[in-house]
Amino acid sequence: MATTLNASTLLVVPLAPLAGAIAAGIFGTTFGRNWIGRRMSHVLTILGVLVAFILSAHTLWQVAVHGARFNQTLYEWMVIGSLKMEIGFLVDGLTAMMMCVVTFVSLMVHIYTIGYMEEDDGYNRFFGYISLFTFSMLMLVMSNNFLQLFFGWEAVGLVSYLLIGFWYQKPTAIFANMKAFLVNRVGDFGFILGIGLIAAFAGTLSYSETFAKASELAKLGLPGTNWQLITVICIGLFIGAMGKSAQFPLHVWLPDSMEGPTPISALIHAATMVTAGIFMVARMSPLFELSEAALTFIIVIGAITALFMGFLGIIQNDIKRVVAYSTLSQLGYMTVALGASAYSVAVFHLMTHAFFKALLFLAAGSVIMGMHHNQDIRWMGNVRKYMPITWITSLLGSLALIGTPLFAGFYSKDMIIEATHLSTVWGRGFAYFAVMAGVFVTAFYSFRMYFLVFHGKERFDQNPDAHHDDHGHDAHGHDEHHEPHESPWVVTVPLILLAFPSVVIGFLAINPVLFGDFLKDAIFVDHDKHPAMSMLKHEFHGPLQMALHAFTTPVFWLALAGVVCAWYMYIKNPALPAKIKARVEPLYKLLDNKYYMDAFNEHVLARGARMLGVGLWKGGDQKLIDGAVVNGSARIVGWFAGVVRWVQTGYIYHYAFAMLVGVIGLMTYFVTWPMISGWLGK
Repeated sequence: MATTLNASTLLVVPLAPLAGAIAAGIFGTTFGRNWIGRRMSHVLTILGVLVAFILSAHTLWQVAVHGARFNQTLYEWMVIGSLKMEIGFLVDGLTAMMMCVVTFVSLMVHIYTIGYMEEDDGYNRFFGYISLFTFSMLMLVMSNNFLQLFFGWEAVGLVSYLLIGFWYQKPTAIFANMKAFLVNRVGDFGFILGIGLIAAFAGTLSYSETFAKASELAKLGLPGTNWQLITVICIGLFIGAMGKSAQFPLHVWLPDSMEGPTPISALIHAATMVTAGIFMVARMSPLFELSEAALTFIIVIGAITALFMGFLGIIQNDIKRVVAYSTLSQLGYMTVALGASAYSVAVFHLMTHAFFKALLFLAAGSVIMGMHHNQDIRWMGNVRKYMPITWITSLLGSLALIGTPLFAGFYSKDMIIEATHLSTVWGRGFAYFAVMAGVFVTAFYSFRMYFLVFHGKERFDQNPDAHHDDHGHDAHGHDEHHEPHESPWVVTVPLILLAFPSVVIGFLAINPVLFGDFLKDAIFVDHDKHPAMSMLKHEFHGPLQMALHAFTTPVFWLALAGVVCAWYMYIKNPALPAKIKARVEPLYKLLDNKYYMDAFNEHVLARGARMLGVGLWKGGDQKLIDGAVVNGSARIVGWFAGVVRWVQTGYIYHYAFAMLVGVIGLMTYFVTWPMISGWLGK
């Protein structure tokens, strides 16, 4: 029998990180006169996230084993007519899993940050930010209504803005966080329109009440158009997801967000914030199942992102940007699964991806530390000799990413491909091609990075971009000619702890998450219209059999071909990439300029918006409003006053004459007008 979770316990989960954020962000900074210091700042924030993780794990246990559920209002903010604005929690399998993913990855990042940000002046401020982000993300995933969802949605966006521009002295960081802010505002415009339509036509902001009225909403049209209302709502919500989850063409902010410190790349731009859009669409599955047009839009956008963002990862040389484009591609895979109505598969890949992508980002940060803050993979090589823990954990993360059988990424990624193949949604053919081609592309760029960093010849002293001072040290105060070194334990322990789920979580979780009852009341699928999940359940015979069967499928051989090509081009015949680049220079230039989307946004959209703004300012504000309306009316009044001034002479005989003329005029009018009217009447 299902049990009810304790409201007070659930409330502690988001409030514990918030308490840590307040302590570090106020009393650990100059605002609070740095009262608690560095050590206490990281102790309090880590303790807050640890408490949240322990309670989240306990909640997951109760949900998975005892069938516990919770859906209650905790605080009623205001009531406007029949519309209630509340704070409440909805905890089911989907929420409990997200709570554990968010808190576990956040805990690892908090511990890792002790080593990575050790020398940074903003140490306490950084801990305050990442703990505040954890609170915001938990409020988002635990919400039971659209108002709280929107609060969490905007809060994680705000903290992301603060973290991307954490090093606010760097112009590139400021440009990157402003870019992220503006692009996300575009997505959020669609998001709030979708929520507004739900509030207007369903008369509620509650998830459960909205889902209960979903069939009624599906029968309505958008007033003044022939569009189906449910389609407009779903596309509006998904546009919000496109911004937050970096889908084409709103993906442009995520690679530039690498300007922030590496820990936030793992926390926000790989494991949690960018998956908020995926979580939201899965949560709204009762609405999206009613619109084939919305699902078609989703699967096509996801396919474009999965394939074409993967191509960009092939030519990146910054270690963090390679992983960033990998994130874009994998988010595209999740979106394809959503479009195929395989919502549980998308969420399953969200979970597995969170672990191995956080691992890869943190491992990249460890390499950057060991390489004395060099991020260019062309000037690394044979790092495994000096950093064995970072090497082996990176290898495990890379194997999970490319979908190696028995690893976590294999089970979720393979299921996405199968679900796409079995989908009935229009556009599934292109999507299936994209996810299949993406298998080779992912394997190639992942192991290109792996081989260039950890194998081959050592190229530490060949970096032409190294900046030296008069004493032969780099810009960070490290000796450029020192060999790489393994990172401290506060960095390597999170790598090891993340490596375990990156290997085993897929094997352990695939059956209950995809084919069991774990998500049964969290996700709704119309199996008659979208039978992919039913067919997958019929064909599934256990995780071990699935892994063994994978060795005979094209997916495995495509991944293996990608690894072999990377090995041949960057280990066996390292001169080959330069020759290929020379042969396909226009294509390389297209990829290097990221399909010229940044140029289009900056020179067409941004310049067009600027020209429109200047036109409205000069033409509308200055000339029309200030010139014609405000100043023009003043000039008319002045002119009229000048005319009237001529008759205000101050002489009595002038006024007497005017009165006489007026009397004559009135007499003439009253005598002649009746006569004229009579004649006209005849």
